[in-house]
Formats: sequence, C-alpha cells, structure tokens
Amino acid sequence: MIKLKPKTWLAAACAIALAACKPAAPQDGPAARLRAAAEAGTPLYGHQDDLMYGHAWNANLDEARDLSRSDVKDACGHYPAILGLDLGGIELGHPRNLDGNDFALMRQAAVEHHARGGIVTLSWHLRNPLTGGDAWDVSSDRAVASVLPGGEKHALFTEWLDRLADWILSLKDAQGAQIPVVWRPWHEHSGSWFWWGRNLCSDEEFNALWRMTYDHLVHVRGIEGMVWAISPNYMDRDFEQWETRYPGDAYVDVVGLDCYASADRERYLRQMNAGLSSLQRFCEEHGKILAVTETGLESLPDPVWWTGTLSEALRGFPVSYVLTWRNASDRPTHFFAPFAGQASADDFAAWIRQDKITVL
Repeated sequence: MIKLKPKTWLAAACAIALAACKPAAPQDGPAARLRAAAEAGTPLYGHQDDLMYGHAWNANLDEARDLSRSDVKDACGHYPAILGLDLGGIELGHPRNLDGNDFALMRQAAVEHHARGGIVTLSWHLRNPLTGGDAWDVSSDRAVASVLPGGEKHALFTEWLDRLADWILSLKDAQGAQIPVVWRPWHEHSGSWFWWGRNLCSDEEFNALWRMTYDHLVHVRGIEGMVWAISPNYMDRDFEQWETRYPGDAYVDVVGLDCYASADRERYLRQMNAGLSSLQRFCEEHGKILAVTETGLESLPDPVWWTGTLSEALRGFPVSYVLTWRNASDRPTHFFAPFAGQASADDFAAWIRQDKITVL
C-alpha cells in the first residue's frame, strides 16, 4: 500500500489544481476514438464479459482457457469493439470476480482485446466496506462517509484502491506500455440500490468519493490513459438531479446513460429519448463524450429488437458507444447479446450493417 507523507499532500493538491485546467484523460487513445465515433455517427458496440463466457460456454472452466470465442462473433462474424469487465472482488484479493471470472484470465482477455484493436471498459461492483455486505447492501447510509478521509474505513478503502490499481497497472501491451481503459466507477449513482447511491450519501460525500478515487488512481498510483466515465441511470422523475452528483469537468471524460429495456417498448423509447436528450445537452455544455454505458433487453424475445427498437432509441444522438450487458453461462434466460441461432441474431447483424456500428 502506498501512503502519502505529510509533505506530499501539498504536491497532490497542486496536481489536482492543475488537473482542473484540463480534461481528465489525454486527448488521444480511447477518448479520441470515442469522440471521433460520436462525430462520425459510427458508435462502437460493446458487450460485457464477451470473451470470458457466453450463453452456453465459459472460458473460466475450459482447461485450454481459450479466449477466441465470443457470442457476438458467433452471431455476426465480428468481435465487439468494446469489452466490458468488472473488478468486483479485487478489493478483497480474491482470485475471481463476483461473476466467477478469473482475474488472471481477465487480464489476458483485456490484453488480447487491446491487441485486436478494441477498447476495454472497467466497472467495479465492490463490497460494502462498512457492513461487509455486497455492492447492493444498502443497510447503512454511512458507508461512503466511512471511507472518506477521517472515516473509520478510510485506511481499509485505501488498501482496496491499491489492489485495484495494481491490477489495472498490470495491463501491458507487447511493448510493455500501459493499456488505457475506460474506467466507470460508482455507476448508477442516481438510484439507491448500491451503497454509494442517492439515498445512501449526500451530494458532497459522493463527489468527494469520486475525487478521492481519481486522486489516488491518477496522482498517487500514476495510472496513465484512464478515460473516466460517469453513468447515471435513467429515472422517470427528476432525472437531471444527477447533476448535483457530478464531481467536476476535470474528473470526467464520458457521460453515459444506463437504461434497460422491458416488454414495454414505448416506455423504453421514451426513457432513452429523455435521458439521452438531457445528457447530450450536458455533454455539449461541458465538452464531454456521450455514451450508452449499459442497456439491453434480457433474453431478447423480440427478433427485430435491434433494428426495430434500439436503432430508433439511438437515432439522432451523437453516441460514442453502446454496451449491452452480459450473457450468463449459468442462467439460460440472462443474456443481452445474441448468439448463434438466437432469434435476434440475424437482426443484430443487420443492425450492425444498417447503422454503421463499429465492431472488430
């Protein structure tokens, strides 16, 4: 664990002040690619855990640990441009994440996806540091306060951040250079189902949590090339209240929407339109990149959902990327991307071609 000496706080404060004068991420690498995709109207498609497992297979259980398979590739002939991975469990030093992914295999997947020309995005469903419960343990409204400087769990949380940083810093390309990532912490903070959610902490506490995370990973641990993404979930009432939990332009590069579909197609279209319209305005005012950071229709019962619903939901918005959630290998109906033979597979391939979606 790296600790700041007293004299280092002044240097850290100066670094933070300097950061306030420039965007969080350098203007090359993933940030530039995402901005170019948004401007060109060719959003990148992403899929959570795509190389790790699929609807009927799991690389974590394969002795060969083959990372060549992908449900998306089986369905349309291409890998997704963005690979989503989650680091929940890394804070405890576990060998596997909360969904059973081997962290060593995840590292290999991130490296191979980057070498293939893709972008890696990371989320973190971390445990509740105060109660010991999971990320969804909202039994206390003091968890965020407990990890801030002066809180009883601050030292523990600093250790967690260092374990996280160690794993991210281990992502190196063939030349030994740091692989840049889109980093999406503290997601869906406008809801209240995670211990960092709206009803579990104040605006000031959430913003302090974000800035502390940024300062430790960027200034203390020196992780380069991180693209910082904030992702409020859509709320039917007072959606724009999420803006009170915005840490500042110096700490954010991408502003994304988390919004899932249901059987009510019109409701989904209405929510996506309202959410993306609001976030587009915010991005234009703050110079940020717009994205759909999580979406999808579970089990894809509509065979033309891609061209008939998602295409319409995204139309007219300068979206840089859209990521659908995972295809669980142990839950037959829990999938959000098609696989070979799935009812919407042909429509998915048609959507890729028709809407000029970027894949690999």
